[in-house]
Amino acid sequence: MTPPNPTSVGSESPEVPDAVTVTVTDDLALALSLADAADRLTLSRFQAVDLHVESKPDNTPVSDADTAVEAMIRERLAVARPGDAVLGEEEGLVGGDSRRRWILDPVDGTKNFVRGVPVWGTLLGLEVDGEMVVGVASAPAMSRRWWGARGTGAFTRDATGDTRALRVSPVTRLSDAFLSFASIEGWRTARRLEEFLDLADQVWRTRAYGDFWSHMMVAEGAVDLACEPEVSLWDMAALQVIVEEAGGRFTDLTGTRGPGHGTVLTTNGLLHESALRSFNR
Repeated sequence: MTPPNPTSVGSESPEVPDAVTVTVTDDLALALSLADAADRLTLSRFQAVDLHVESKPDNTPVSDADTAVEAMIRERLAVARPGDAVLGEEEGLVGGDSRRRWILDPVDGTKNFVRGVPVWGTLLGLEVDGEMVVGVASAPAMSRRWWGARGTGAFTRDATGDTRALRVSPVTRLSDAFLSFASIEGWRTARRLEEFLDLADQVWRTRAYGDFWSHMMVAEGAVDLACEPEVSLWDMAALQVIVEEAGGRFTDLTGTRGPGHGTVLTTNGLLHESALRSFNR
């Protein structure tokens, strides 16, 4: 799948030097091709009667699809980008001294995957010198994909196969806002339920879409903000570029930009400071 020409769409993104744009676009094309391969693997194992599932030390599930996808992506990156580091949920970090690091979650939403719920996806991002520059989130059971590259915009392919540019919503008041999250249990476990409920009480509507999907709907403008109290780097790295290139903001619950701080708040930007106040009183 070829990304749209960065000179024809996403004109509101920050300007990037031509040489950098070419490099980033090449990396995005590679990430999209890896997502194509991952989709074929995951779909072949989704709802398979012989799907093998184990419990990891943290009591979260891992399936043979998770391990197969991560192994495949690592093998292909070793050929296509042999000097790059790779950090994955299942196998950890390889090549940690590189300035370029691919960060992947082979199946984000494994609990959904193993139960037959179609809301799961492969997440793949590229970090260069500490900055996320490419991100792809592919959800084949939903027939959806989202992607972005720094300076070239963010896009989605919907269930009809049409591709369109992403743009966050123009909502300016929490009282008009649509909030998505993953679970009440997560906020309770993190001992931040009161803070979350304070925010939830201020918005127009809440729904627990969860995982990557919440944040991709922020990028689409379908919801206005999404937040989680406990996330890993591989859960969020690919999503930062997509949200920001769509015009949104991506921080932790203290307002620190980036995906690696253990919590996350994504918004259309206009609501960000108001939402942060619920978590920082």
